[in-house]
Amino acid sequence: MTAAVLEHRPLILGVAGGSGSGKSTVVKELVRILGPERTQVIHHDSYYRDLAHVPFPERVATNFDHPDSLETALIVDHVTMLRRGQAVEIPSYDFPTHTRAATTRVVSPAPVLVLDGILVLQDHRLRSLMDLKVYVHTDHETRLQRRIARDVAERGRTPESVRAQFETSVLPMHLEFVEPCRAHADIVIEEGGYNEDGILLVVERTRKLLARLRDASAGSGLSAPAR
Repeated sequence: MTAAVLEHRPLILGVAGGSGSGKSTVVKELVRILGPERTQVIHHDSYYRDLAHVPFPERVATNFDHPDSLETALIVDHVTMLRRGQAVEIPSYDFPTHTRAATTRVVSPAPVLVLDGILVLQDHRLRSLMDLKVYVHTDHETRLQRRIARDVAERGRTPESVRAQFETSVLPMHLEFVEPCRAHADIVIEEGGYNEDGILLVVERTRKLLARLRDASAGSGLSAPAR
């Protein structure tokens, strides 16, 4: 998105749910319907901690489904800056090596900022910045099969390693940290990204909130500069 004067501060929309729940499908549909030129997406996965200093066998054994594996304080800072109209540099994470890449992605403020990740509703600091919170729910077996397909194709994993990780850490962490986030959601989308009615409900709520932000901004005579 090119630098522009926004009509209002960015609307912050959080989309959480278990790994393989269909969050990415939901987010893609939201961007498509709301308009890619009006929407920016930040993935919580980009904020995994850099493990370059850790021996590789220990990196592989890291529990990436625990909140401590993510540098959430940094994404909180970035979202706060975006709300103020400032551009930020998002980290790039290399999943095969479990390290941060040297490159970053510059993200500028947009009318809608979508935060996507299994734990974006887990941290109260991040929740407090959101205007709308969404939880995507899908049964465990479906999530496992989706995760196997994704990690084999995109992250160089084997089906056996993905299943083992799911059973030993992903599912236990889901039950302890992710599923309780459902209680914080304003909208719960059942059956993952295939629930069209759920997605359209999020779109409707988002548009109403955008209208309120525009009205509030017009009433104050203020606009948020994107820098």
